[in-house]
Amino acid sequence: MGSPLIAIPAYPLRPGQVARWGDRSAYAIPTAYIEALRRAGARAALLVPGDRAEPAEVLAPFDGLLLAGGGDVDPARYGAEPHPAIYGVEPERDELEIALTRAAIASGFPTLAICRGAQLVNVALGGTLVQHLPDANGGLHHGSPGDGGPVMHDVRIAPDSRLADACGGERLLCSSHHHQGIDTIGDGLVPTAWSDDGLVEGFEGGNGWLVAVQWHPEDTAADDPAQQSLFDAFVAEARA
Repeated sequence: MGSPLIAIPAYPLRPGQVARWGDRSAYAIPTAYIEALRRAGARAALLVPGDRAEPAEVLAPFDGLLLAGGGDVDPARYGAEPHPAIYGVEPERDELEIALTRAAIASGFPTLAICRGAQLVNVALGGTLVQHLPDANGGLHHGSPGDGGPVMHDVRIAPDSRLADACGGERLLCSSHHHQGIDTIGDGLVPTAWSDDGLVEGFEGGNGWLVAVQWHPEDTAADDPAQQSLFDAFVAEARA
């Protein structure tokens, strides 16, 4: 088999966000995700909202699904009123990713979800989110996504989990920049990682290979073998 092909739903970029493109909008994904997948031996292709095909048909040409970071999931998706700190809500992106998530889980399709991606998976399976961590837990600072400022903190990994197997250990130093987190866990999901303030930092699903992490492994994967190993394990599942 050749290099696995990984689908990544892209960020919508509003008019004016790309220099010299004037009033034209665009779609993009940060290169760190692509580079981590390439180091693991995979290729990547971007998906954009608006395709009316069935989710299973969209996924059919691919070997795995990566759900990347980005703006907040619409609180209406989990029955909540929006907090004033909510930012970057993209209803079309939510719709695409929720549909793809449910199709991937139903078929056991290899899926890696990162930061917003983890929150999206949780919501897609009936879970809820803490909308603004500084108001809620009084614990660790988890970064400032609005201005892109990350922090580094430890994450404890459950032994005998897919995440521990992938990363080769039960404690990781992780790059984090998110203001939301998991509240109630979605149906069929099992927490497998926590920060020292008790926030769920990772979870897994039972049907096929589904691993979701709240931190950003792509930030440090080039220099941290444990973080790169998460992409390596994902790509190995996609190749299989």
